[in-house]
Amino acid sequence: MLLTYRALKRRANAKKLEIRMPNGIDEASYVRIGGIDQWLSVRGEDLSNPVIVELHGGPGASNLVFAPRTRAWERHFTIVRWDMRGAGRTFAAGGPEGQGEMTLDRLYADALEVTRHIRARLGVDKVLLVANSFGTVTGLRLARDHPEFYSAYVGTDQNIIGGGRDTSSYEALLARLAKAGRRKERAKVAAMGPDRSAWSAEQWSEYAKTVVTTDPLTYDTMKTVVIRSLWFSPFHTLRGLRAYLKGMTFSEQLGPQAMTIDEYAEGTAFRLPFFLFQGDHDVLTPPEPARRFYEAVTAPVKDFALIREASHFASFRHPEQFLDLMLTRVRPVVTGEGVSRTT
Repeated sequence: MLLTYRALKRRANAKKLEIRMPNGIDEASYVRIGGIDQWLSVRGEDLSNPVIVELHGGPGASNLVFAPRTRAWERHFTIVRWDMRGAGRTFAAGGPEGQGEMTLDRLYADALEVTRHIRARLGVDKVLLVANSFGTVTGLRLARDHPEFYSAYVGTDQNIIGGGRDTSSYEALLARLAKAGRRKERAKVAAMGPDRSAWSAEQWSEYAKTVVTTDPLTYDTMKTVVIRSLWFSPFHTLRGLRAYLKGMTFSEQLGPQAMTIDEYAEGTAFRLPFFLFQGDHDVLTPPEPARRFYEAVTAPVKDFALIREASHFASFRHPEQFLDLMLTRVRPVVTGEGVSRTT
């Protein structure tokens, strides 16, 4: 019965995702990027719309599963969803041994190659860079270094890794565990210490999972948005879902690499429009450090907004709020055109 219901929902989602407009695009294929085959999906109702290149989070958590939830975005933007090495269909195609070098520098180089490929394929001078969660680590670096490729940077679930300056989310987790009487888990987190650069991949993963399960809104989002999107994804068979989850575990090795970064030392000067849209109740990448970084940023245009009643995965829990921000704050800047508010 459960599998029958899943089949019906997947079929309905596939129908919802059909693009039949004469100037639309719905392409998906492997492209040789960084020496391996990597999965790229390009979807939108009108190729004259701005092109978004997404950088997904995780690490290893492809955004392709959220396509039914973000279908309305494709009316206004052409969206490129890329399964990075170690993620989704890219991981499924090559397995652990076929992913090559798993470093942040390699992901950065891959992202540049994807950007160049999409610019050539779609015949556009610049693309709009939209990064979420772990993808924002690479996103900030690309935005700093290559304003010639990107019309703007949009970060959501924005990570601000400040060289160990801010331990507020770690301390908040300890407080939640103490309040809930979860002594063993608190002791384990306390033993890890606040210096994330000293954590192993296993500790980094355990910390993230503990944050998710100790915050009611985040945990609810994981169940109702993330897990449901995975289960009902029209793009993923049961075998594909197993590969998806294995890819996330495989990609955990990237987590500790990011913890050595100091975003302030890397630079707060951006030569392109800069936007941060953060969940107002995010406990994994809290809005306060993101706002402080935003305030330090210099950019031709910059804007900051909170997505209401959202923790992590804010843009996917409330895709309509995120689209409204994209249409009212971002698109007018990158196109120079006035856009009315969405409903």
